[in-house]
Amino acid sequence: MNKVLAALSRLSILRFAVIGVLGMPVDWAVLHAMIDAGLARDGARLVAWVCAATFTWLGNRYFTFADQRAHGAAIFQEWMRFLGANSIGGVANVGTFFLLTHFASSPFNGTNLAFVCGVLVGLVFNFTLSKKLVFKGPL
Repeated sequence: MNKVLAALSRLSILRFAVIGVLGMPVDWAVLHAMIDAGLARDGARLVAWVCAATFTWLGNRYFTFADQRAHGAAIFQEWMRFLGANSIGGVANVGTFFLLTHFASSPFNGTNLAFVCGVLVGLVFNFTLSKKLVFKGPL
């Protein structure tokens, strides 16, 4: 366990991935809550993405990039930069979900598998852009 914690303290991509993993249940729960509430699957996916992105921004502020986070009035700007930077990953994420749910064959067109595939595609974009544009540290 100590080796895992030591690796996490040195490797920001691992910390970023941990926060992303914690954000997945938020994303999934909001997606299904919105679908259950009657929102169309594509609209539900967008709402879920914004909620999960906000959750992961908070986690990354305090865990992944704690020494580089904004303070005071700049916090809102940091959140907006995070959403802006991660919107590219969000387009990849939600776009993958949309393409799979609308055009792929079973089982890839199922809501849950398409969700996981989209999240994984978005992770690559989100880490790189968060590191370079939001929290502004070296990779």
